[in-house]
Order: sequence, then structure tokens, then C-alpha cells
Amino acid sequence: MQLTDVIKERIEKAEHKALATCGGDGPNVVPVSITRLVGDAVWLHNFFMDKTVANIEKDPKAALVFWNGLTGVQLKGEVVYETEGENFESAKRQLAEDYPDRDLRGLLIFTPTSVFDVSANATEAGKQLL
Repeated sequence: MQLTDVIKERIEKAEHKALATCGGDGPNVVPVSITRLVGDAVWLHNFFMDKTVANIEKDPKAALVFWNGLTGVQLKGEVVYETEGENFESAKRQLAEDYPDRDLRGLLIFTPTSVFDVSANATEAGKQLL
């Protein structure tokens, strides 16, 4: 799926982010601090997401929400978890520069399959954008 420039801008400028997964222990939602948009995929960094990783290993489907104030987007898609390879090493190098105090345990690569508006607006809330 190719994200529009408007959706990419909402993702990149979001002040708040949360990732939802579901697995053996049921639903799990976590706040997300660092994301990176790579093409149309969203990279998330595992520093201490044990439940999230366990859920993804059981069910790779997930939802990711980005918002500012009362305006936001929800992405539904699938996650691949990597702890080695080119993507992981690239993320590790970037984080070493930007956040030298953090230790990257793994990389979650979220590929969206659909996008929805989650703005607090009676006519737009829940509307599928892609």
C-alpha cells in the first residue's frame, strides 16, 4: 500500500503514538516513543516490548495510531520482527547517533494494509482513507 503525502505528514509530525497487538495474553496497547517512516513502512524500535513481541510472534496483525490533539490516523497492518540483518543494523546505527543511551533489542517493521481517520469529527471519524 502506498501512503499519501498527507498521511505521511500526520505520521511524521505526530506527538502521540500507540501500538496495539493481540496474542496469547489478549490485547496489548503500548505507547511508542520512536518511529521512523521508511518508504511506506513504519519502523518501531524494541527497547522493552516483551508482551508486544510475544503477541506479534503469535499474530502479526496490529494497529498503530498517530495523533495530535483531536486529529489522527489509524493504520492497520502486519508486523515483521527482526533482530539481525540489514534493516536491524541500519536502525541500530541510526539510534546510536540519535539516542546513544538506548539499547536496541529488535526492530518491528509495520506494513500498513489500511488507513482510517480517527479525528474527533462526527463526519470523518472512522472513515477509511486507504
